[in-house]
Amino acid sequence: MPIRAVLWDVDDTIFDYHGADRLGILRHLRAEGLVGGYDSADQALGRWKEITAVHWARFSAGEVDWEGQRRDRVRMFTGQALSDDEADAWFDRYIVHFESAWTLFPDTVPVLDVLADEYRHAVLSNSSLVVQERKLTVLGVRDRFEAVVCAAELGFSKPDAQAFHTACEAIGLPPEEVAYVGDEPDIDARGAVEAGLTGIWLDRTGIGGRPELIRITGLDQLPALLRGDTRFGAPSTFG
Repeated sequence: MPIRAVLWDVDDTIFDYHGADRLGILRHLRAEGLVGGYDSADQALGRWKEITAVHWARFSAGEVDWEGQRRDRVRMFTGQALSDDEADAWFDRYIVHFESAWTLFPDTVPVLDVLADEYRHAVLSNSSLVVQERKLTVLGVRDRFEAVVCAAELGFSKPDAQAFHTACEAIGLPPEEVAYVGDEPDIDARGAVEAGLTGIWLDRTGIGGRPELIRITGLDQLPALLRGDTRFGAPSTFG
């Protein structure tokens, strides 16, 4: 059956989460006077990312709620037994710096423009609805998507097939008529395939491998792929 809709991941797919997180946490650590506790800013950033990965995995597994994983990240990073209010305040100060660094990838809007008339669009994210709704609105692309479906509200997350199926239900299409685009080969692309969708791995860093997955290295390759042209070496379909 032909693809009629594209489900999108957000962070590090259409939105440069890695770049915003790096710049935002560095600004925050400097403001909090915490960089001096490490040998370098990169070491501090690395520690923050390690902690984020640990608690994000706990959230994805349903071991902690959205607010809880944030608070636990702060407590582990600072090494302090902060109250919920204190941890929330620390994270809120970080968010100010993080949001100031928000940006879409340069290829996001052009490809959404190219695909706008041919395909329907929605979002499936392992984040929370309040976070992604705000992010997409601030970045000026919320109106590009019919629906935004997020793990924090669902109670289950990618690669659980229920997450993909719920997003398909939100736009009223069967999985076989929907493609999913995301930057994680297993959570996004493989999870989508196992749920019956067409999974597309956006490998922006070009690490390669995983020949069993449909892979693109930039969104400029997506229109041709969706139209059945897999000659990824062809010129971009937009400027």
